[in-house]
Amino acid sequence: MSTLTTTYGVTGMTCGHCVAAVTEEVGGIAGAETVTVDLVVGGVSQVTVTSAAALDRTLVAAAVDEAGYELAPAVA
Repeated sequence: MSTLTTTYGVTGMTCGHCVAAVTEEVGGIAGAETVTVDLVVGGVSQVTVTSAAALDRTLVAAAVDEAGYELAPAVA
């Protein structure tokens, strides 16, 4: 079975605690297999999620919000 990798921008993250909170919340979404975060202090951090199928962006946004941060607008 192949996996899908999707990267989301997240604003407001500044430290390791931020990374841990977002990783835990996004990792709790059904179907999320792995979550990695590239922290960019003062910018848009990159959160990469691997999953068997595409995750609903609203679920990812809600998980990021629950962690205390904001999903950046999608770039077309």
